[in-house]
Amino acid sequence: MLTGMSGAGKTTALHALEDAGFHAVDNLPPGLWASLAEAATRVGIDALAVGVDVRSFPFLDEAPAALDALERSAVTPLVVFLDADNEMLVRRYSFTRRTHPLEHGLLRENLSAERRALEPLRSRADLVIDTTALTEKDLQARMQRLAGDDGFQLRLVSFGYKRGVPTDVDAVLDVRSLRNPFYEIELRPLPGSDPRVQAHVFAGGGLDAYAPIRDMTGRLAEAARTSGRGSYAVAIGCTGGQHRSVAVAERLARDLAGSFSTETTHRDLAAALAEHHGAGPQAFAPRAAEPHGGVANAATGTDVATGTDGSDDTDGPE
Repeated sequence: MLTGMSGAGKTTALHALEDAGFHAVDNLPPGLWASLAEAATRVGIDALAVGVDVRSFPFLDEAPAALDALERSAVTPLVVFLDADNEMLVRRYSFTRRTHPLEHGLLRENLSAERRALEPLRSRADLVIDTTALTEKDLQARMQRLAGDDGFQLRLVSFGYKRGVPTDVDAVLDVRSLRNPFYEIELRPLPGSDPRVQAHVFAGGGLDAYAPIRDMTGRLAEAARTSGRGSYAVAIGCTGGQHRSVAVAERLARDLAGSFSTETTHRDLAAALAEHHGAGPQAFAPRAAEPHGGVANAATGTDVATGTDGSDDTDGPE
């Protein structure tokens, strides 16, 4: 049972439930709810969403009794009430230029009258969702999770700093302090998805450096999901986007797959492989030993272990 203030997102929420497999009916008078539930059961519909709002004003007094009738018929409705503060509702009405269903005087007066009319339903709500700070996409994700259809996705994007930092992500993690396979001639032409490259990256303290990256990524993604977000994107960067960033992105996808639906994209891998194809070992000889085992600062890109930004010559052209 989906109800709430006009402008709080009921139409968006009802469409989200419909997309999740619910049979959706909008503004059916409460006196017909029990009959609808019976008919739905008869034809095998086991997921039913009914929307009701102030447009059904002449029938709203029947709502509490209709809910009681459903419960007596062994149907236990989940009542979800969508709300938002008046300032946001006024802004949304101004943006859409719609007329309030009550159409009595000033908009703020109509909103006050609507709250009074819906109070009996709000008092019966099992869940109240405040949409003041939610986008349409956020609300859709909340309703999908409520329906048991969690569409949340964790996007992991590997990249190379020398090709530019992605701008369409939520967080950027720097893994240039991990061991660089570029300096191992047999590993140089291989991608970070290769098990041999991954073994090299996570050896020698690399796994200890990776652990806080994994934990932080999981916490950030979970916070985004809890807030109603439909997805969260984390970019993982090394110098060229071939070895370390790819290895970490692939491992994150495996390690976090039990908690999230993950999608992995290697933005610069093809370009990096093409750049290094056919290059002899003398072309990329390192000028100094590379530091290992540091933990990257997500906000600044600074290697905590060395105090460098990973852009010096020791990081190599990987």
